Amino acid sequence: MLPAALAAREVGVAPATLRTWVRLGYLTAAGKVGRAHVFRLEDVFAAERAAHGGTRRPSSPKAPS
Repeated sequence: MLPAALAAREVGVAPATLRTWVRLGYLTAAGKVGRAHVFRLEDVFAAERAAHGGTRRPSSPKAPS
């Protein structure tokens, strides 16, 4: 389980995006450590797929061949 900032970094989004996914119902925190919510990484990746309709945007443009 990872805190929101680390989980967001793993999937390449801002921590605010995780909060949005929670608000929209794509993601649920697995628990809390102190005041911080923690997330299972596989849940974060599933939320990303759900939020983007199963498609991923390319992280960088590919060079022409």
